[in-house]
Amino acid sequence: MVKALIKQYFDLLHAKQVLDDRQYQSVIGQDISSLADAEKAVRQTVVVGEEDLTRIKAELYNLPYAVLIGKVVSSSTLNLLPRDLAENYKIIVFDREMNGIKVGMVDPGNFKAVEAVDFMALKNNLQAQYYTISIDSFRAAIKQYESLHEEVGEALDTAETIFGPKEELVPELSGKESLDEMIKSAPVTKIISVILRHAIEGRASDIHVEPVANQSRIRYRIDGILHTTIVLPIYVHSALVSRIKVMANLKIDETRVPQDGRIRLNIFNKDVDFRISTLPLVMYEKVVMRILSTPEKAPTLQDLGFEGLQLAKMMSNIRKPNGMFLVTGPTGSGKSTTLFAVLSALNSEAVNITTLEDPVEYFIAGVNQSAIRGEVGFTFANGLRSLLRQDPNIIMVGEIRDNETASLAIQASLTGHFLLSTLHTNSAVGAIPRLYDMKVEPFLLSNTCNLLAAQRLVRKICIHCKEEVKIDPKVMYRIAEEFQAIPDRALYGGINKSSPMKFFRGRGCPRCGGSGYSGRSAVVEAIDVTKQMKDLITTGFRRKEVEEELKRQDFITMKQDGIIKTLLGITSLEEVFVASEEKI
Repeated sequence: MVKALIKQYFDLLHAKQVLDDRQYQSVIGQDISSLADAEKAVRQTVVVGEEDLTRIKAELYNLPYAVLIGKVVSSSTLNLLPRDLAENYKIIVFDREMNGIKVGMVDPGNFKAVEAVDFMALKNNLQAQYYTISIDSFRAAIKQYESLHEEVGEALDTAETIFGPKEELVPELSGKESLDEMIKSAPVTKIISVILRHAIEGRASDIHVEPVANQSRIRYRIDGILHTTIVLPIYVHSALVSRIKVMANLKIDETRVPQDGRIRLNIFNKDVDFRISTLPLVMYEKVVMRILSTPEKAPTLQDLGFEGLQLAKMMSNIRKPNGMFLVTGPTGSGKSTTLFAVLSALNSEAVNITTLEDPVEYFIAGVNQSAIRGEVGFTFANGLRSLLRQDPNIIMVGEIRDNETASLAIQASLTGHFLLSTLHTNSAVGAIPRLYDMKVEPFLLSNTCNLLAAQRLVRKICIHCKEEVKIDPKVMYRIAEEFQAIPDRALYGGINKSSPMKFFRGRGCPRCGGSGYSGRSAVVEAIDVTKQMKDLITTGFRRKEVEEELKRQDFITMKQDGIIKTLLGITSLEEVFVASEEKI
């Protein structure tokens, strides 16, 4: 039985060209009595990645394969299996959903390990689903018994004696004084510190602290996707929220209305800002913390994903002495980061740059940055009026939200200022009808607009595990049609119409935490407001005429820019379809 399994393993390696004919004959002729020895023989014969071997082993046992490197497992899930048992059998419970658990095994042929897990699952009324994992995945997961879990666990032990668990769903407090004592206690302070530090280490952009049933769930948003990091007992939730409020100078006894605040901390010898937003839910409050970390070196537009003709349009327009430069897209599409890159490129001693932001997300030395405060009447419109008396050369308004701000932005652009701002529209061309809706006169709009850009963010394929992938012929046909419609002048990165179309994905590796992605890039469309486009804005902006002008400009859509980036191996087709809101 074992001999047959070992031969099947070698046959798989040979079929997948991990072993060539000579290497296959070498290992098949050895006297090997266990699969572990077979793996050892393969490593001595050929250089092969641990994850590649594990993937083949998963196929051998007809089990799904999982990568746990970079995956955060909640302490409650880990502790379903005692640590000594996990270490002895090289098994990890890494996920729990409803009445099911996911169990990673380094050796799926260890039936004693399966018996141990099945016994635990039966005892807890759970169904176990088994996965094959590498020894590297196991080591990364087992460390969590002592890393995030141990760091928070010790504090939780103390917190339990202070906060609960209670019979009632919401802990009752005798008054503000007792609440102050609770939130200043070491356990809560430590838990918050650990959560913030791990968020920075994990490249998170947001932290969600939210009550879910009888738990307090902590989630990080990394590369646009939310991941559960740790689940805490519900009895510490109110204390966690109150501690965050104290740090952000918010009212800790006000739980009926939303509050906004800001925290600045020094983490890893770097100043990091956190924008805090609280929201009252039915029983508790939810907190979202946006991480605002200014990079040491400002990114260039090229760093962000602007290439080719779009980059050329951007660079030619940001050097104009006056006019309006608009970037459009939904929340979270990277508009603020693009404006940050533009301002950094324009920043010099010879110009006065002043901004109005809500909030200030990136700090730029030499730029006068002002934060909007609506509660005291300091709005974009009021701020812009005052700002025009500050002798600015370049003005950045975080967002044009209403008629008054739009009108003042137009006036600023007409009076010799270069103004940058953002709009919430789905496309670059949609900015014009949006400004019409804000009662901006067409002839004024045509005289001020220099460039209209729109963008979305897509996840970048991890360069350490990128591999070519075959796609469905029907999808290939659709993509080929779209690609052929792209003007030759708009292509970049060495791509041309005669090149074979290749597509890529991230297989998942330790560097990307098994996701196959690392970092994000913008997919972009940019419209130069030429004389012809100005005439169209003045005379009604009719769709057919606009399309003809865009064709004359060699305009490409965000989707087409995304297709170029897929062919260059920067992102995947799935990401481009998500960004363009289409189904594959």
